Amino acid sequence: MGMEKEIKTLSHLFVTVFLWGFATMMVVPAITDVTMMALCPGLDECSLAIYLSGFQQAIIGLGTLVMMPVIGNLSDQYGRKAMLTLPLTLSIIPLAILAYRRSISFFYAYYALRTLTAMVCEGSINCLALAYVADNISERQRASAFGILLGVLSASFVCGTLAARFLSTTSAFQAATIVSMLAAAYMRVFLKDDVPNDDDDDLTRPIITEETEGVNQNESNSPVKIPVCKKIPSIRDLICLLRSSVTLSQAAVVAFFSGLSEGGMQASFLVYI
Repeated sequence: MGMEKEIKTLSHLFVTVFLWGFATMMVVPAITDVTMMALCPGLDECSLAIYLSGFQQAIIGLGTLVMMPVIGNLSDQYGRKAMLTLPLTLSIIPLAILAYRRSISFFYAYYALRTLTAMVCEGSINCLALAYVADNISERQRASAFGILLGVLSASFVCGTLAARFLSTTSAFQAATIVSMLAAAYMRVFLKDDVPNDDDDDLTRPIITEETEGVNQNESNSPVKIPVCKKIPSIRDLICLLRSSVTLSQAAVVAFFSGLSEGGMQASFLVYI
């Protein structure tokens, strides 16, 4: 299969990712104004907004640390499409709340649900999309396909930010809600999914699987299987996984500091805006 034909198989994924990124970035410029109006109406500065934003980012980060490996491992078991449905659907709820009303009570409802849903949605859509690309593109062409996917995502961010410039706050949240619903519906209708099940291929085999380490004999001399890993990994499983590969550990460190710098930059915007 040629490169162009392989990329065409990902067209529906690209559309889904573009719509999701477009909806996400459409409300970013407006959320600061909504936060200020809800928490500190009539004031130019609001320290409470900064504290709440920092607390939210910390909780989301801890939740993501636990949920991301779980979602990734479940996608190995049940398919990328099935697991993509979860974050795409959950991301609609906070947007719909502010699309309906932006009073202080609705803002706190948005804040709480955004914190909870972001533990599942934050980063999982990108990772599942990359996993889908890896499942459907040959190993030699994966780097190019990853680049195209990230290019589509970057384009959606630019388009979403530009669209927000021409929309009011109310219209921005309403449009973002509709586009998010469209992204989830489009993915469910058009995206094809194949559950990775080639146990002989190390590239498609789940890293954390339900295997047996050996067989012991109990008192009745019947064999007893000893499980090594669970379908849902524990913290110990994740630590062992990081220790098992120097490359993976180094990549995790780079990703941590990259995310830390991006989070700090985004939080600092609240001070100047």
